[in-house]
Amino acid sequence: MLTHIQIRDFAIVDELSLDLSAGMTALTGETGAGKSILVDALGLVLGDRADSTTVRHGAERAEISAHFDISREATAGAWLEEQGLATEDCLIRRVIGRDGKSRAWINGSAVTLQSLKTLGEMLVDIHGQHAHQSLLRRDVQRRILDDYADHLELLTAMARDHGIWQKAAHRLATLSEDGEAREARRELLRFQSDELKALDLAAGELERIEEEHGRLAHAGRLLEVAETAYQSLYEADGSAESLVGRFCSDIEHLQPLDSRLAEPRELLAAAQIQIREAADWLRRYADGLEMDPARLNFLESRMAAAQDLARKHRVEPTTLPHLLQTLETELNRLEEGGDNLETLAKAVEQALQTCLRQATALSDARRRAADRLSQAVTQAMQGLGMEGGRFACSVEDDGRGHPSSHGMDRVEFMVSANPGQPLQPLTKVVSGGELSRISLAIQMIAAHALPIATLVFDEVDTGIGGGVAEVVGRQLRSLGRHRQVLCVTHLPQVAAQAHQHLQVKKHKGKDHTTTRIRSLADEHRVRELARMLGGVEITEQSLAHAREMMTRASTD
Repeated sequence: MLTHIQIRDFAIVDELSLDLSAGMTALTGETGAGKSILVDALGLVLGDRADSTTVRHGAERAEISAHFDISREATAGAWLEEQGLATEDCLIRRVIGRDGKSRAWINGSAVTLQSLKTLGEMLVDIHGQHAHQSLLRRDVQRRILDDYADHLELLTAMARDHGIWQKAAHRLATLSEDGEAREARRELLRFQSDELKALDLAAGELERIEEEHGRLAHAGRLLEVAETAYQSLYEADGSAESLVGRFCSDIEHLQPLDSRLAEPRELLAAAQIQIREAADWLRRYADGLEMDPARLNFLESRMAAAQDLARKHRVEPTTLPHLLQTLETELNRLEEGGDNLETLAKAVEQALQTCLRQATALSDARRRAADRLSQAVTQAMQGLGMEGGRFACSVEDDGRGHPSSHGMDRVEFMVSANPGQPLQPLTKVVSGGELSRISLAIQMIAAHALPIATLVFDEVDTGIGGGVAEVVGRQLRSLGRHRQVLCVTHLPQVAAQAHQHLQVKKHKGKDHTTTRIRSLADEHRVRELARMLGGVEITEQSLAHAREMMTRASTD
């Protein structure tokens, strides 16, 4: 649900900050006041195309921010989580520069326009003279029909069976590759695995070989340092051990003269012990060192062989044991595949037939539900000023010849707005007002099916009035019990039904023109409804009529 929108330097709006609530909200104002600016701004922040004309004259950039409560928006929440953009709520921001370039952010992270549009279609559905209405998309029409008919169980089974069939078909296709190519691949795998087997390199062996090679290659230097250190520490005249021992003895004789010499004497005694142990370790280390040219040559040749194979396969030498396992796995699969082709082909055919039966069951259920939906929406259209209009939900074979994860149907909403006119796709309805009212009729019947929480109706009452307008208002108010509904209207019969009333007003200064939006309540709202009722002056009669409309709406 949209909870707050902030607009800065957009069109003729210098700055606007607006809080929105649940239920139905009406936006009213005199002609030319800019009632649709809020809808246009919302469209831009949700991914509509923008250009430099959207920036207010004299400003460098336009900025629009929209805050949504997504606590009940499972689809949008899951998408944000998947994109790594999830937070408790959702803040969308878009900036359009004077040069026409724009940038967008979702929860503080920069995103592409396509990402913005994808999220926007999950959060808001705009009905009116706008190109991005989700009801015009066939996939949405199919989803509305399925949700209306509660096809969740059928759709789940369809997706499951389709996945089983696709997995089996992919396996069969892999094993059924051209026989000569498969044989060539097998021969190559055999040759490569035999090379690696001949090397017989164990996991972790190369690291141990490199360590041993380093020791043998520098054995002379290691022996020289070990023997020199041993001599200097212990064996030679004036060795470190003898010097420390002498100093320790001298201090021990002087200790009775000054007790503070006890601590350095103990440290020197310990140092003498450490030197002896180090010298002994170095002596044994030197005795154990061997010069082994043959072993060194063996290690060098083994390392070279490993490096040659690694270069050949373009991998690191240490990964050769894992590469051998991978090659043997693929080789076994290819060698066993020939025997399994017939069995697998039967499994694929069985999975396909199961998938087709499931698709047929789904199609039958869709056609039954489409008849009910068609009748209900047609009846709703009659009450919305479209007498003689018809609605039909068409369910036909999609012509692809094989099922998809959602069946084999092409679902399309068809309408005839006037008596005598043939049914045609909803996408070809020219009149924005007709399209809005048809969409409203669909919403009235299938409101529970749409996953989108915020519905925007821009001038849905175009071309109607009187009792029909009141019906439209009541239906919008009814939708507002389950969805957030924003309605731009010029009819008091519609505005009177709103839970929240916003007035759009244009202010003209000497040098510029701006638009303001304010929330109306009590007598301010009564006066706005009286103004909408018409007349040069607002009379007591029009005020009384406005109060009556508000009272009647609140008691419905």
